[in-house]
Amino acid sequence: MNRNARLLDSLSQQYFAEYPSAKKEFDRAEGSLISGGSHTLRLFGPAPFRIVGASGSRVRDADDHEILDFWQGHYANILGHNPPIVTRALVETLTGGYGLQTGITDSLQTDFAVLLLRQLGAERIRFTTSGALADMYSVMLARAFTGRQLILKVGGGWQGAHPLTLKGVSFRDGFDHPESEGLSPDEVSSVLLTRYNDPEDLRAQFQRYGDRLACFIVEPWMGMGGFMAASPEYLQTARELTHRYGAVLIFDEIISGFRFCAGGLQKLYGVQPDLSTYAKIIGGGMPLAAVAGREEIMRLCSPECERRVKFDGGTFSAHPAALLAGKTLVEYLVEKEEEIYPRLGALGEKMRKGVEQTFAREGIYVRCTGYGNEAVPDSSFGMIHFPHQEGTPLTCPDQVWDPAICDVDRREKVLKLALLLERVYVMHGLGALSTEHSEEDLEWLFAACVGAARLIKAGEQ
Repeated sequence: MNRNARLLDSLSQQYFAEYPSAKKEFDRAEGSLISGGSHTLRLFGPAPFRIVGASGSRVRDADDHEILDFWQGHYANILGHNPPIVTRALVETLTGGYGLQTGITDSLQTDFAVLLLRQLGAERIRFTTSGALADMYSVMLARAFTGRQLILKVGGGWQGAHPLTLKGVSFRDGFDHPESEGLSPDEVSSVLLTRYNDPEDLRAQFQRYGDRLACFIVEPWMGMGGFMAASPEYLQTARELTHRYGAVLIFDEIISGFRFCAGGLQKLYGVQPDLSTYAKIIGGGMPLAAVAGREEIMRLCSPECERRVKFDGGTFSAHPAALLAGKTLVEYLVEKEEEIYPRLGALGEKMRKGVEQTFAREGIYVRCTGYGNEAVPDSSFGMIHFPHQEGTPLTCPDQVWDPAICDVDRREKVLKLALLLERVYVMHGLGALSTEHSEEDLEWLFAACVGAARLIKAGEQ
C-alpha cells in the first residue's frame, strides 16, 4: 500500500467517525441514484456529506457541522451562498405571481441582454441553461460560419459534457484521448489538442491544420485544468492566428466571466474573441448561460438564416427566475465593481501566500496556482499543489495533472479529507473566495492547513 493509500484509509475512518450521516445518506442514495448522486464531481470518497443549509461563506451539514466552503457552487457564488440581494428579489417576484416557467417571452430577457452586451463589448447574445450547452453551441456556430470541421482546444481544458469537445480533459500519460464511451470516431478525430500557454505549439498546430480549423476554444483563465492565467502573448498569438487562418476564436469564460471585473476577462487582456461563453456567475445562483459575440456569426441561429444552426433553446432557456437572479447580481457587480474586485484580489493574494507559508512551517512543500500576471492584477482563486521538486513551474495542465510532476492524489483526495476534518471544504486543492469570505475565514483556513499538515505527517509515520 502506497503512502497516499494508507493516509486515505486512516483519514476515511476519522471522517466517518465525525460525519456519521455521510455514509448513511450515501448508502440510501445509492439505492436510487447511480453512484449516489447526479454530478460525479460532488461524489467524493469515501462518501460525500449532505448539506441542510448554506449562507455566505459557510454551509451546514446533516451532522450539524458548520463548514467553511471554498467550492461556492462550482465558483458561481461570487457573493457567497444565498445572497440576500438575490433571494429577496426572487421571493418578491415569486410571491407576486411571477417567476416560474411560462414559455412566453418577457422584457426581462431584453433588459438583461442589453446590460450584458454593454459590459462584454459584444454585439449579440443568446441565452441557454448550462455552460456545456453554451460551449457546444459556440462550436456549432463556428463550424457553420467557417464551413470547416476541425476543433482546436487545450489539453486539460474542460468545455462541458457534450460530444463536440469530450476529448483531452483528464491526464492519462498525456491528454490525447477521448473522455467518454458513446462518441463516434469522427467526433474524436475532429478534436485537436494544443498546450496551454505555449505560443510555439499553437503556431505549429495552425501551420499544420489552420485552413481546416473551424475554431480555437480556450479559457483565458484555466479552470479545473489548474487555476492559471493565460499569458498575454498566448492570447494575442491566438487572436493573430485565428484571424490569419480564418478560424473563429472562442473564449470560454464560464468561470472567468464577472470573476475578475464586471465583464469578461478578455477586457483586461485587450483581446476581443469572435464568440464568448458565460455561465456560473451570470446566473446569480440559478441555471443560466449565454453565448455572445459578433453579429454575423450569432445570426446563424436565426430562423431566417439559410445555413442555420439549431440553437433554438430548451424548455427552460431564459427562465424568468434565472434571468431575474442573474440581472440582479450583475447589476450589483457593476455598481460595486471598484469595491468588490480589488478586495477579492487582495484577499486571494493573502490566501495563497498564507497557505504556502503555513505548510512550509509544518515541513510540507506546497505551491499554489491562482496568481495574476501582467494583464490580470490578481485573482480570488487558489489551487494547492504538491510538486515533487521545488521550483517546478506550474503554468499549464500538463504540469499540475501529471503525477510524475505533482502528487495529484494528495491534492485531490488526501487534502480534501484532511481539511474536512478541520471543517473546511475544498475542490481541486482549494477553490475560490466570495465577498462573504473574511480575514477571520482565512485564519480558519490557515489553522485548518496546520491541522491537515499534521494529520498527513502523522499518517506517514
